[in-house]
Amino acid sequence: MIKRNALGRGLGALIDDADKMPQSAGINEIELSNIEANPFQPRTKFDVDALNELAASLKEIGLIQPITLRKISNSKYQIIAGERRYRAAQLAGLETIPSYIRKAKDDTMLEMALVENIQREDLDSIEIALSYQRLMDELEFTQEELSSRLGKKRSTIANYLRLLRLPAVIQKGIIDKQISMGHARAIINISDSETQIMIFNQIIKYGFSVRKVEEVVRDLNAEDEGNESVNSKKEKFPKKYQNVKKQLDKIFDSQIDFSMNDKGKGKIVISFKSEKELEKIVKLIENQK
Repeated sequence: MIKRNALGRGLGALIDDADKMPQSAGINEIELSNIEANPFQPRTKFDVDALNELAASLKEIGLIQPITLRKISNSKYQIIAGERRYRAAQLAGLETIPSYIRKAKDDTMLEMALVENIQREDLDSIEIALSYQRLMDELEFTQEELSSRLGKKRSTIANYLRLLRLPAVIQKGIIDKQISMGHARAIINISDSETQIMIFNQIIKYGFSVRKVEEVVRDLNAEDEGNESVNSKKEKFPKKYQNVKKQLDKIFDSQIDFSMNDKGKGKIVISFKSEKELEKIVKLIENQK
């Protein structure tokens, strides 16, 4: 069976039961006062300027595309899809709005609201991540099932969900468009939250590009790996030589590092912080002759 590309083909392509839902014939004019917002709406912010522009358009030419509602009582309806158009209609002072009426369960409402927003408007990355997480929590979808349901790669869904591990201040920065998802995806590769926030603040202050942040993260991780490697070598150094190390530390008044492989081959590194310390180390070695 050939799998269709879900996005761009309407709700029926994404939700198996959408086309099977009972629907009233044609388009209905529903009073705005009898309509309530979708409690499952994943969008948390609506651009005021964009809403005003749409409202002005509605006054001039009316609403071209009806919204979709479900009936919840004899005279009350709940929005399935089209909350932005509904809000603009309120701003335009309209009394009624053209609507399709469907029957839908709560779980379908949640899924349809998410899909409708992804198709028609770009949610910010955190809103998408929260919506994906909500679908997984409330509908018990796995990442694989969600991937199949939405026609998205599993890796794409995983990348969005990883954003929810970032500190709140960085998540807010994504919502407020202070940084892009590309910046966030780079930052999340740092495990320490304090360092993540430090990098976030530098992006804001210096206007770092995504590539620059990737370089910073790569360098920090390489440094951490190097430190882990040194620590690993220290742990493997034979304990019987630890007293020698302590004696050398005292003699040279400096940090002495040992490393040795399984064959007994290794090196001793004497650290110094200045040219003066180096001269002191050289004199101590010459005095041992």
